[in-house]
Amino acid sequence: MGLRDIELKEEYRSDMDDIVAEFFFPCLSNCIEYDRCVDFLSIESLATISMAFDNFSVGKAKLRMITGHRFRTQDLNLFTKLFSEKYSKSFEGKMIKDSKMQKLQNIVNNGQIELKVAIPNSEQVANSFSERIGIFRDEHDQVVAFTGTSRESFSTQTRDFESVDVFTSWNDRSRVERKMKDFEELWENKTKYVEVYDFMKAEENSLLKYSPDWILQD
Repeated sequence: MGLRDIELKEEYRSDMDDIVAEFFFPCLSNCIEYDRCVDFLSIESLATISMAFDNFSVGKAKLRMITGHRFRTQDLNLFTKLFSEKYSKSFEGKMIKDSKMQKLQNIVNNGQIELKVAIPNSEQVANSFSERIGIFRDEHDQVVAFTGTSRESFSTQTRDFESVDVFTSWNDRSRVERKMKDFEELWENKTKYVEVYDFMKAEENSLLKYSPDWILQD
């Protein structure tokens, strides 16, 4: 089964749809590549993506994520451990969260997750990066792109009211190709008004902002 086999709508909206159950999880379960821009990323969100991304388990999936430079302190500490080559300890333990972290560590160590940080470098961009692009690609080279949701928020308690506009390579190729081009230019740091860094380079150069309790919660 691939992305084209999913019954997709052109738009999902919180008052009519369960965006996570009806859109995100089916696409994650049927893709081998997921490119995503978000303004804020938590460990819990990344762990949930890895649990839903079925193809991670067979080692053929790839996640590339670009996020803004604000992190909760606890999340930043865990991200640093996950992506640091110097950190070699295991997360294994008796708690469910330990098993989730160990799965994440295994996937990161296998080169299947890459994380970059986008930081505004112009007075024309206020505060922080908040691009809203997502791109799923399956093994048949079919692509689903979307815009509209600001961050990965899978918790039923803290889910935002939001809408998602969906474009497919079989119905709207030009829009999909444009979103893919936008993401690639960001990934390669070729976009005006922002600098894009590998996560560890940004952390090592003290470019990240962190707080125990950002207003944005995931």
